[in-house]
This record gives sequence, C-alpha cells and structure tokens, in this order.
Amino acid sequence: MAAAEEEEEPGSAGRARVGLCVLCGLPAAGKSTLARALRRQLPQRPGWACALLTYDELIPPEAFVPCEPEAGSEEPSSLRGPDGASGVSGSPGSSAAAAWEPGPSPLRCLPPQLPRWKRSRRELLQCLESFLLALLTGDPLSRPATATQPAWERFLACCRQQGLLSAESHAGAGNRILAAASGPLYLILDDNFYYQSMRYEVYQLARKYSLSFCQLFLECPLECCLQRNRLRSQPLPDQTISLMANRIEMPDLKKNAWEQNSLLLQSLGGTSEHHCATGLTEQIISLLATALENPLKQNEESTEHKEADRALCAASAIHQADQACRRIISQAMRDAKDNNVLPGEMKSLAEELSKLKAGLLEDLRQGSNWKDQVCLEKQQSSPAACGISSFQHQATKVVNKYIFK
Repeated sequence: MAAAEEEEEPGSAGRARVGLCVLCGLPAAGKSTLARALRRQLPQRPGWACALLTYDELIPPEAFVPCEPEAGSEEPSSLRGPDGASGVSGSPGSSAAAAWEPGPSPLRCLPPQLPRWKRSRRELLQCLESFLLALLTGDPLSRPATATQPAWERFLACCRQQGLLSAESHAGAGNRILAAASGPLYLILDDNFYYQSMRYEVYQLARKYSLSFCQLFLECPLECCLQRNRLRSQPLPDQTISLMANRIEMPDLKKNAWEQNSLLLQSLGGTSEHHCATGLTEQIISLLATALENPLKQNEESTEHKEADRALCAASAIHQADQACRRIISQAMRDAKDNNVLPGEMKSLAEELSKLKAGLLEDLRQGSNWKDQVCLEKQQSSPAACGISSFQHQATKVVNKYIFK
C-alpha cells in the first residue's frame, strides 16, 4: 500500500480513519473494473489509501457446490460463477455444473447449518472485523474463533498482497497491520450484494466501530450483462444472471436511512467493460469524502425506533397499572363484604372504584406527572408506581367511607 510506510504502535495518538465501500450490481456490470480503477486512483489523492476485498478470490468455488435437497425442501440450489455470483439461488433443481464442475457426488448439508456459501460470507466478515479491530487498537491481528483456518489464510494472503500486513507476519511472529501514515483507508468490497440484507451486514460492521460506509450500485441492462458474460473465458449461465436480475434489490434511499450514502452509476451499453473506469468521477470521490466526514455512530437509532420503544414502554406501564388496580379493587370489595356492607352499597362502591381506576389509567396515557404526598413519602419516581400508590391510598379511603357509615 503506497501510503503504508510505518507500523502503527499500540496506543499511538489518533484514530485510523477507515471507510467501507460496497460495490454491488449484476455479474458483468463492471464492478471489478471499477474496483480496480478505484484501487489505482484513490492513492493518488494525498494521504488516501485503498485496498480491495474481492469475494471471488476470498470465497472458494467449492462453497457454492449445491447441497442435496432434503425431502420436501423448496430451497433452490446455489449457483456460482467467476464474476462473483456469490450465493445467487437458481430455480429448484438447477445445477451448479453449468458454472463449476463439482465432484462426482454433491456435498450434503446438515439441516442445523447454514449453506456453505452463507457460512463463507459470514467468515469473511468476521475476518474483516478482526482486521478492523487490530487496525483501530494497534493490537496484533488474530484469527476469529469462528473462522476456519483456510478462510483466514486466504484473507491474510489478500492483505499481504496489498501491503496491509508487516513483513514479520510471514515469519509467524504474529500478524501486525501497517496503518496509513496519514489520511484515510478505504476498503472496497467487490461482490454483487444483490440483497439489501447482504449490504446491511457490512453497514452494521461499520456502525459497530464508528467507521464510514457508502455504496456504489452499478446499473446495467440485463442484455448488456448477458452479452459481456458470454465473451468471458468462464461465462455464467444466462439463467443465473437473469434470475439475479429478478431478485436484485437496489438501494432504497427513501425507505432506508442507512443507505443514504449511496450512488447509482449507469453502466453504458456495449460488450466492453473498459468504459466503467470512466465512472471514477468527482461524483464518486465526493461520495467517499462525504462518508469519511460523517462516520456512523454506535447504537444510532432512528426516530421511529425510539418512538416505537416509548410506545411499548407506555403500554407496558398502563397494563401493569391496570392489573395492579384490579387486584386492589378485588381486595377492597372483599374487605367491604367481610364488614357487612349492604349489597346496594357494594354496587355503588364497585362503580366508584372502577371510575377511580379509569381516571388513573387515562392520566397515565396522557403522561400526567403523579407527584402527590404518597409518592413523595415512598420516594417513588415511576409514573406507574406513583399512580398505583395513589390509587391504593384513595381506594382505601373510599372503602372506609362505606365500612364506617
């Protein structure tokens, strides 16, 4: 890495500025071409560094060998191709042989386990999290407990090739990360990321460590992708790309606040992907810079989420108060009966206590502040607890009125 000249010492001043940029789109839309262009040109900006995480190279082909379907299962087989059609599902009964030559017998998946391609994607994100943690803290890089050794070795090899690890890591002395001497580091994740849930996992990782996050979505006509794909040495089946085109979920900037830092790029027609390099415009640089200036905040919650939580809490408090008042009324009626209150007066007592309870619950719904003398004496601060205490006090006075007539 051009900007990585010195090893960051643990506890060094300053925090690394890191951005995660997700590239998504159909196979043959030009993602890898754009990723390589970013890898070349971003370091030309003063202090900026860039590294690529190409899913095709980090997830082995055998992870996409289809599993034998269980009886009655509607889960389609997984397909895989050299462009990174990672985890795209074919139609039921489809075979991965169209893209890869599996062994003589397909691998069998155990019901409790995730499909291998999903586990591989998860392992990759776990390896990335371990890298980020070491980069941000200065601690040695260590393999996640849940990642397999082969997955970890592939990830380390990718980091070494791009100059992200110190030379001593080759000698087995513990992997150490070379941090950028100045300026930010952008990690470009190159895959189709055709489901929003796939991209949201990366967003969650960025939020967990207060990193920057953005998305580049390459829009390309299906026929153009199919035409380019057919010219490749290892083309995907047309069916795989067509199926993905039907399932792909574009960034929804209006609905998903977490996708606000997204840019939709139009990939022009034709059979060549060379033009995709021209997508590296000031518009892209502006998006990356904006994301860097606005890193995500940990535990950032939407207003809607907070309001929903408040509503749930309020509903729970009212329910608790209602149940407590019912118990108080039941006990009050038993006390009145034991003290030989007449049946006609028992009816009036029940109506009076019921009206008192309704007033309490309405006050709680309106958010009234229960701070009478009873609450102050018992040092209660919860509105529901104060209301229940006040109701108990008032109910006792009402019952005594009927008993001691």
